Amino acid sequence: MVRNARPSAANLNQAAKRQMITRRDAIRVLSSGSAAAWFAATQMGLNFSLAPGTFAAAFEDEPTPPLAPEAPTSPERLTLIKAFRERSEGLQNKFEARVLKGELEMPYRLFRPETTGKLPLVVYLHGGGGLGNDNLKQLQFGNIFGTRLWLLPENQKRFPCYVVAPQSDSGWVRYNGWDPTEAGLPRVLPGLGEEARLALEIIDNLCHEFAIDERRIYITGNSMGGSGVWHITAERPKLFAAAVACCGGDTAEDAVASLDTPLWNFHGDADQSVPVALSRGRITALRRVGGHPLYTEYSGVDHDGATDLAYTEPALPEWLFSHHRG
Repeated sequence: MVRNARPSAANLNQAAKRQMITRRDAIRVLSSGSAAAWFAATQMGLNFSLAPGTFAAAFEDEPTPPLAPEAPTSPERLTLIKAFRERSEGLQNKFEARVLKGELEMPYRLFRPETTGKLPLVVYLHGGGGLGNDNLKQLQFGNIFGTRLWLLPENQKRFPCYVVAPQSDSGWVRYNGWDPTEAGLPRVLPGLGEEARLALEIIDNLCHEFAIDERRIYITGNSMGGSGVWHITAERPKLFAAAVACCGGDTAEDAVASLDTPLWNFHGDADQSVPVALSRGRITALRRVGGHPLYTEYSGVDHDGATDLAYTEPALPEWLFSHHRG
């Protein structure tokens, strides 16, 4: 059962001593060194206070990496997000435009690292704002965080990887004849979604074309893409080394089908687009069968805000790339 994390008196005293984060501090926090230090400390069993107002639950055998300091709606966190936007501007131009050819086509964007050798692949599934076939929107709007994070110079230095962002025109799960231009929520159907199948075909093709380490294929997405993460990890439970889902919508699969994939799920408790109860139910279901998903719930944060916060958590890249298959 998930519950609010209550920092100790000592941690509260430490939090009170924190100074306001400046723009320079925010950039420093975004650097890999800070994330690495935080992550290493958690692996040694050190305790950290969670940001005030943040809901997060973890098990002792896989503690949630410490979150960025201060409350999720604080000026300090907004500064961190703004710093990310500024530092990452222009990275979208490093993605090359490609199209999966066949009976059905799917546009996608691919980033190729400068480092040689067998390297990981990060798959990003866009949210509703990325729908279309222009091969652009999946890198724009709320998708800039989940696509650019892995391209930051410090992350490419420590975790060189390929990044692929396919573009769907109808969503990542099977829908009952949904027209995305119409209002209302579509009904989801069981079985592998057609657009998810095409995304998996792109992954297979890339593994044949490039020196991709198939033990280190990762998947992440927000909103509609978060739904896709839960859907695809359920349909292909042995493919991904780890997954990151943010405020994912409904799917037809039971969350337990994603048990084999290490997962960190994010959601805001003020989400008016995708009810937070959906994430809570999934996490509870996994834990009931012995799963150990990580779950971070941001207090007072809406749908879009959760995405900004999740992908600017300094410890996220370290956590993701620490996993591999077999």
